[in-house]
Amino acid sequence: METENKNLKLPLDGLAGLKENFSTDAISGFIVFLLALPLSLGIAKASEFPPIMGLITAIIGGIIVSFFMGSRLTIKGPAAGLIVIVAGAVGEFGGGEIGWHFALGAMVVAGIVQILFGVFKLGKLADFFPLSAIHGMLAAIGLIIIAKQIPVLLDVAPAMVKGKGPIELLASIPTFIMHMDPKATLVGLVSLTIMLIWPFINHPIKKIPAPLMVLLFAVPAELMLDFQKTEPAYALVHIGNLLENVKINVDFAGFAQTGVFIKYVIMFALVGTLESLLTVKAIDMLDPFRRKSDTNKDLIAIGIGNTLAAILGGLPMISEVARSSSNVNNGAKTRWANFFHGFFILGFVLLASHLIELIPNTALAAMLITVGIKLAHPKEFIQTFKIGKEQLAIFLVTIFFTLFEDLLVGIAAGMLLKIIIHLFNGAPIGSLFKAPVIVSFTEDSYLVEIEKSAVFTNYLGIKSKLDAIPPGFNITIDLKNTKLIDHSVMENLHHFEHDYNANGGHVSIIGHESHTPVSKHHLAARKKQIS
Repeated sequence: METENKNLKLPLDGLAGLKENFSTDAISGFIVFLLALPLSLGIAKASEFPPIMGLITAIIGGIIVSFFMGSRLTIKGPAAGLIVIVAGAVGEFGGGEIGWHFALGAMVVAGIVQILFGVFKLGKLADFFPLSAIHGMLAAIGLIIIAKQIPVLLDVAPAMVKGKGPIELLASIPTFIMHMDPKATLVGLVSLTIMLIWPFINHPIKKIPAPLMVLLFAVPAELMLDFQKTEPAYALVHIGNLLENVKINVDFAGFAQTGVFIKYVIMFALVGTLESLLTVKAIDMLDPFRRKSDTNKDLIAIGIGNTLAAILGGLPMISEVARSSSNVNNGAKTRWANFFHGFFILGFVLLASHLIELIPNTALAAMLITVGIKLAHPKEFIQTFKIGKEQLAIFLVTIFFTLFEDLLVGIAAGMLLKIIIHLFNGAPIGSLFKAPVIVSFTEDSYLVEIEKSAVFTNYLGIKSKLDAIPPGFNITIDLKNTKLIDHSVMENLHHFEHDYNANGGHVSIIGHESHTPVSKHHLAARKKQIS
């Protein structure tokens, strides 16, 4: 398979790529547009932003960011993973219109920070954070999305939800059920059923994206049940006119709340960057042409898109994993697929915005609950436990502190626990942030010897040495002199081996045979046996 991939002719880029791959990229962009349209609306609404602002972000992410991005197949748009942060920012800045405008100020600064991340070549930032803490953060986000969307699915009055945190929302489910709207809830539950069963259907109809299938059911159902006359105004999506909404909406007066402002700049920049980098890494592995994205260039592009979107009132964007996976699966070849997805959204909003206002909010809630279930799926807990009990502990601690505090506290708690576990397992304190790495070269081979410990906090130093080795050589990574190798480093070394081998080289990882793995998983952390 690797040989077959190497022999594939790489698609052209730029205008030549547009001409060469027009049909495949346009078709994939259209299918992704069908997926992105309802999700962008739902994400904006759940984030306490005007729904049309989700579409503005998707349009900018497609039409503008495509010209700057460093990845070929990712789709840029609003992310469910940032709902929690965006809604939190709106709330802490005062809620409503004021909260939205002030939150945009923090987002503009965060966009500029992301541009600087790219300029200073921090595209490797994701490698600094322990994978179990990142997965725990995403699972917590999933649980919060589910908690916030259940009352929307039941179409209860927004006043019943106001001011409640995720734990309170989950505890209030019996009350929400008592006050649910039967007609709107029925539409929502059928929509949720469609979303959940769609992956298991084995029929050509499965080619229709699940969110589009939901709309094909929900809009006619809403018309038949006459929501516009029988249901409260909050039962349906309201977006207004695109041209009236595209203006400078940002307000930097929120900087007066300095602590809150800085907190959300950090969260928007950090979490958005992490999610984008993880998606780019995942989609590179799905690319049939084995192209390697320029993560720094991609961060600059995302930062430009986020800065512009925030000025105009839009949500923050990332490289979004579900839409990007769909893009690959539908045969996209170049960045033009992302462009087309934004182009089709723009055309639809300009020509058929009245159709958007026929969508019941319960249907959008069903789509977001499905996203939440994917993020916090039980298999995530099981998989983490299989890697090691200590990984599950970090995963759960991150979830706990995220639910009861916020994302920043959650991921910091997960990282702190992992450092404590490393010290308990014998990692020398002096090597926590810098591991001695010796690189030597003989004939056509490189030997990379890592000493003391190889853990998430010092992996960036290890990675910089590995990245400096030219492609096409034989590399031996020797871990015999380490006392501890953690799971994040094991997985990152595995990714390095995969990427380097795909480019014509060969990597061997040795020396860890004398270490004791903490579980049977092949990427589990390993401790040196003391004889």
